[in-house]
Amino acid sequence: MNRIDQKFQVLRHEGTRAFMPYLCAGDPNPELTSKLLLTLEEAGADLIELGVPFSDPIADGPTVQRASERALTHRISLQQILEMVTSLRPQTDIPIALMSYYNPIFRMGEEAFCKAAQDAGVDGVIVPDLPPEQAQPLLEVAPHYNLATIFLVAPTSPPERMQRIASVSTGFIYCVSVTGVTGARGTLSDEIAPMIAELRKHTDKPLSVGFGVSTPEQAAQVAQIADGVIVGSAIVDVIEENIDDEAKLLAAVKQFASDLAAGVKL
Repeated sequence: MNRIDQKFQVLRHEGTRAFMPYLCAGDPNPELTSKLLLTLEEAGADLIELGVPFSDPIADGPTVQRASERALTHRISLQQILEMVTSLRPQTDIPIALMSYYNPIFRMGEEAFCKAAQDAGVDGVIVPDLPPEQAQPLLEVAPHYNLATIFLVAPTSPPERMQRIASVSTGFIYCVSVTGVTGARGTLSDEIAPMIAELRKHTDKPLSVGFGVSTPEQAAQVAQIADGVIVGSAIVDVIEENIDDEAKLLAAVKQFASDLAAGVKL
C-alpha cells in the first residue's frame, strides 16, 4: 500500500472521512506553495491534491485558471514540482496526489514520469483529460512505481462506465459533483447522492467528491455519503484575496481549512 491507501484504511477504521484540499503548484509562487501545503496539513488536511499548472486547463473554472496563469509566470514545470515534493518529504508524510493534464506527462514519458514521481514521494496522479480507454500506457507503468491512478466519474456516467472506471482506479475514485468545470458554488448538486449510491454497487474503493464544495456546511453534507471531500477553488479564492500579504494569506488559509476540516470530521 502507498500513503493514500494507508490513509483511507486508517480513516475507515476510525469511522471518519478524508479532507483533501487542492493547491495549484507555483501559485502565488513556488516557495509559498510549500508553506501552504504544510499549513494545510496543520489545519487538518488528510491528503493534498497538488495541481500542475497548464496553459489550457479545460476542466477548470476561472478561479483555478487564474491560479495556473499566476503559477506559469514563474515558469514552473512538472520537473520543478516533483523537486518541490522531494524537498517537502523530510517535513511531511502526508499523501500527495498530482492533478495534471496529460500533456506534461506525455512529454516526459509515462515511465520517466512514474519513476520520477515515486522518487519524489508522490503517491498518486489524477489526469482529468485522460479517459481510461486511452490510459493504457500509464496504467501499465504506474503499478511498478506504487503510484495510484485516480480517474474521474461524473453524474452523467452510465453504470457500465462507472464499473470500468472503478476497475482501473486505485487510491480512490474522484467523483465530480456536477457536469462542468471546477469552481465554488452556492449549493450542492442533487446528483451527488445517486452517483455515490450507484458507484457503491460496483466497488468498495474510497469515493471522494470534488468540484463545487466550498463551505464547511457543504463539506459536512458530502462527508455523510462519501469517503473524501475535495475542496479546491474556495481555497484558491482565499489565496487570491490575500495575495499581497504572505502572513495574512497563510493565516487566512489555515483558518478556512480548519473550518472545512471540522466540517468533514463532524
